[in-house]
Amino acid sequence: MSGSPGRPATSDDLRSAPPEGGFVRRVGLFQATAINMSQMCGIGPFVTIPLMVTAFGGPQAVIGFVAGALLALCDGLVWAELGAAMPGSGGSYVYLRQAFQYRTGRLVPFLFVWTAMLFIPLIMSTGVVGFVQYLGYLAPGLGQTSGDLIGLGVIALVVLLLWRGIEHIARITAVMWAVMIASVLLVIVAAASDFSPHLAFTYPARAFDLTSDHFWLGFAAGLTIGIYDYLGYNTTAYMGAEIKDPGRILPRSILFSILGIMAIYLLLQIGTLGVIDWHRMTHPADIASTSVASAVLEKTWGKGAADTVTVLILVTAFASVFTGLLGGSRVPYDAARERVFFRPYEKLHPRHRFPMLGLATMGVITAIGFLIGRHTDLATLIQLLTTVMVIVQALAQIVALTVLRRRQPALKRPYRMWLYPVPSIVAFVGWCVIYGYADKNSPGRHPIEWSLAWLALGCVAFVLWARFEKVWPFGPQEVSEEYLAPGEPAVV
Repeated sequence: MSGSPGRPATSDDLRSAPPEGGFVRRVGLFQATAINMSQMCGIGPFVTIPLMVTAFGGPQAVIGFVAGALLALCDGLVWAELGAAMPGSGGSYVYLRQAFQYRTGRLVPFLFVWTAMLFIPLIMSTGVVGFVQYLGYLAPGLGQTSGDLIGLGVIALVVLLLWRGIEHIARITAVMWAVMIASVLLVIVAAASDFSPHLAFTYPARAFDLTSDHFWLGFAAGLTIGIYDYLGYNTTAYMGAEIKDPGRILPRSILFSILGIMAIYLLLQIGTLGVIDWHRMTHPADIASTSVASAVLEKTWGKGAADTVTVLILVTAFASVFTGLLGGSRVPYDAARERVFFRPYEKLHPRHRFPMLGLATMGVITAIGFLIGRHTDLATLIQLLTTVMVIVQALAQIVALTVLRRRQPALKRPYRMWLYPVPSIVAFVGWCVIYGYADKNSPGRHPIEWSLAWLALGCVAFVLWARFEKVWPFGPQEVSEEYLAPGEPAVV
């Protein structure tokens, strides 16, 4: 077994102290759960409820949120086991590096970081698109150029606020989490005050016809939108090197955040459908199709209440972008420090100890994705980001869990997946459905082709990088089983 320079030798030490000059473990359970929930909720459900209704063609759209919750829960159990066992910064990068190093060297973790540098900022860009969309409710005359400039200003402000130490960020996140909870609860309570079961539970003909291609196309589109709304349950796994007692806190933060957001989403979705006629959500010119939560408040409590809650929703959207870039900017750091990605990304801020180049790069890509989303449509942007992440992160990570159980049976696992391997299989099938239907749900956009092109470009980048670094396949294959205790060999 070979370790990395500056790394502690045992897994117990890894969980209690950071590498010299590295991150500091200061994020507790409440803050970790708040970070996940803030990233998960954000603007997502407020802008995707109309998209979900359009995909299903009626109030049966609630199926999409249930399916998304099931996929998030099964996939979250994968993250929980891997994150508790290997609590390093970078999340999937760490797990894929450990699992696939025996056959393909550093190829798979390199490709993950390569794709993460695209799909994480794309997720953040959808949050900024939603921010500007809801801002349009408060400022109906907001033009395209003004909206673009405001969105870019929001991204710049997020990067500026993240340019500081993690202890300050954790406090900011707790405040934003409270605002997020307040905004969604107010919408839920407002909907309950004027709820119509007839609107919420009257379905169009053949709404549940399982023999219809239309149903399954709607289901695949709804599953994609649903899992997009739950994305973020893994944010603290990217910050594993900054979590206190990660073997206990990481799995709990993932599971608590998924269950909490699942309850919120179902109440929000059903409540909204019980106030606003679903037909209004499918018409682009109707305010219910762009600012459905504001429409709910306006109908139930009046324009003043709608304006107030819209401001809270804007803060919630801001919080999701904030926490997403917080976790995502850590992804390339550990990879670069371990010589699995471009070396400039390993540099931390000399005082505040955060990855400067990772944060700056993702901020720029978020800005580009925001402009693309503003000038195309949100549904296409969601399809693109999900297809980009499916192969190298979602599917590969599920395989990595099984590989590591076989290769490193002695690895300390504070949490082990319940009912293994059933959740892994369910998650794998769910991600395959999302990927397989991507082109059918985005005619003319070709998200599968774009995702494969980006992956191919990543392979080319890896070959060039590997040749420069003189690593496999241009150098000796290195195996670093750093999370195994001394004397506990892997199964080769």
